[in-house]
Amino acid sequence: MESSTKKKKSNIILALDLEVEKPQRLLTRSLQTLNTVHEYLCALKLNRQAVLPMGLFNGVQKIINRAKELNLPTIMDAKINDIGNTNRAIAEYYYKAGFDAVTASPFVGWTEGLQPVFEVAQKMNRGVILLVYMSHRGAVEGYGQMVQDMATRQLVLQYRIFAERALKWNADGAVVGATYPEKIHEIHAVLKDKVAIYSPGVGAQGGDAEAAVKAGADYLIVGRSIVEAKDPARKAEQIRDTAWQSLKRRGEKVE
Repeated sequence: MESSTKKKKSNIILALDLEVEKPQRLLTRSLQTLNTVHEYLCALKLNRQAVLPMGLFNGVQKIINRAKELNLPTIMDAKINDIGNTNRAIAEYYYKAGFDAVTASPFVGWTEGLQPVFEVAQKMNRGVILLVYMSHRGAVEGYGQMVQDMATRQLVLQYRIFAERALKWNADGAVVGATYPEKIHEIHAVLKDKVAIYSPGVGAQGGDAEAAVKAGADYLIVGRSIVEAKDPARKAEQIRDTAWQSLKRRGEKVE
């Protein structure tokens, strides 16, 4: 990701989440969008709404292959959240399809939870990005609840525990919604630049690119604001420029 960011001079990840279409039409639109905006991106993210209609080793495979031709890393937003044996199989299938990283939920814990995902990721030289605070309004009901820390018996915000798990488990990234810059700032202080922050929710959900980067986001995940724009390339360029300049002002080495 760092290499792609510096080469592309962009920290924008395209969330290629299109509206419901027939599989062939969805594939055509996905490839068209990717070809139109790729020069303004550092990576590509797909969700299950792409995998379900197109198939992992069918249409989605073609999108992954095209992304590789464009030298774009790919993230599967799987939100892995099951028992360990199932989690391992899910991760392995996505990695074998060509994805460079998957997202996973720390709610399931480590032992017989996400440990197998990290093991297969290490074996296959891939990444795991943990959900620390999502971008939707209801996120506070889960990620923002007060819970008892098992080690200290103190009441702690759930997302702070998740941020600490990202550090402890040596995650490759932490998802924190761009719609909550104050949470990005707080979680960035916990992660101390040891785990990169990926922030979805810019634009359509109300997140501001400049505010998110200023607060500590390393990568911005942008979907509908680009894919539903009248001129996707122009919109991607505008968001890229804003985010890149914000990253420079934050003092990151992005030359």
